[in-house]
Amino acid sequence: MKRTSTAVWKGTGLEGKGTLTTPSGVFQNQPYSFKTRFQNEDGKAGTNPEELIAAAHAGCFNMALSFQLVGAGFTADELNTTATLTMEKDAVGDGFTITTVHLDLKAKVPGIDQAKFEELADKAKQNCPVSKVLNAKITMAAQLG
Repeated sequence: MKRTSTAVWKGTGLEGKGTLTTPSGVFQNQPYSFKTRFQNEDGKAGTNPEELIAAAHAGCFNMALSFQLVGAGFTADELNTTATLTMEKDAVGDGFTITTVHLDLKAKVPGIDQAKFEELADKAKQNCPVSKVLNAKITMAAQLG
């Protein structure tokens, strides 16, 4: 399986602007820029690569956990995960590094106990493809309710 996205950038890193396009049509020339990436704290002025990674991680984790649950004989009524990605300026040089991703999971899974739920959630966290590709510390809070 292969998936693609296209990014187009015009101008300098600071003043330039770009667009993101996906074959699915979810993004069709979606704008992004230095401002939307680094100066817009609430994230509402436009998207950025880190927001997309966080979304991909939350979605991938939920699917991985769903498979873990089914394999153990459970079906989730709902898995609600927020991924919070932290990117920090490198101590040396001009670069940045994604240092952590925290997965905040709230789940409704009939018939499962907290220990089994945490075990399966941890397996999903370690084994979802997006977790595997990230070179960051991945933490999680798993709340069953």
